[in-house]
Amino acid sequence: MVDLSTRVGSVALPNPVMTAAGTAGHGAELGAYVELASLGAVVVKSLSAEPWDGNPPPRVHETDGGMLNSVGLQNPGVEEWLEAELPVLVATGARVVASVWGLTVEAYEKAAAMLAACPAQVVAVEVNLSCPNLGGGHQMFAHSAEATATVVAATAACSRPRWAKLSPNVANLTEIAGAALDAGAEALTLVNTVMGMAIDPVTRRPRLGTGGGGLSGMAIRPVAVRAVYECRRAFPGAAIVGVGGIARGEHAAELLVAGANAVQVGTATFADPGATATVLTELRQWCERHHVASVADLIGSVHGTP
Repeated sequence: MVDLSTRVGSVALPNPVMTAAGTAGHGAELGAYVELASLGAVVVKSLSAEPWDGNPPPRVHETDGGMLNSVGLQNPGVEEWLEAELPVLVATGARVVASVWGLTVEAYEKAAAMLAACPAQVVAVEVNLSCPNLGGGHQMFAHSAEATATVVAATAACSRPRWAKLSPNVANLTEIAGAALDAGAEALTLVNTVMGMAIDPVTRRPRLGTGGGGLSGMAIRPVAVRAVYECRRAFPGAAIVGVGGIARGEHAAELLVAGANAVQVGTATFADPGATATVLTELRQWCERHHVASVADLIGSVHGTP
């Protein structure tokens, strides 16, 4: 029997496979396809302090090996989520990771504070510093070490472990990651989508309503692997969650070996709503085939010290 249990900082998980923010809805939407309590955790779509309408359509475009999206972080706001979505999700027995975002430091702080009274099933808060699809020239907080540290510090009001979700669209990822950890983040979530664009050559117009968007899916897995590898090498004791292009158990194993303590499955869910459960099953089978007794033996093993 493979021991799949793991820890992300102070958060103990029965296994390392979670959903990814933005791909599993705000509540128990995937419950019809996956036993949510069987996953490591369910990470919900990012929430702002106030409701947010998101971007104009078109919002999604399929690409070779991935998907571009410009949804723009549409969400009902924290208050509505707490009242309408969270109770249904908690009733499934799932461990929940909330995700917050804002246009200002004050907005992050407000959203985080609103989560302080959540039930214990909300085990952590992922601070989304790096969504590239808002459009309108908004600068990502995750593009600056100083801004990253400021936001992470401001979200302490959630009274839960914070995971800083960072962008791969930078030249100094480890510097920014270090700033997040120094400011109080318990874990790094690596990575968010890669900035991209698609143009229709017939109409001579962008295929997304805001022009560009975020590229996700299997095409970006090597980007995620490198980010996890570099941050594990720079911060041997840090907790890391790997995300980007995971669709099979072997993909999850690769990110664990690179240095992730746990992983998230995102874009694969759009093609197969049961993808997260499939990855978990395949990861267990992969470990059995390769005589891996515990996923703890995989974590960071490329660096020589699991």
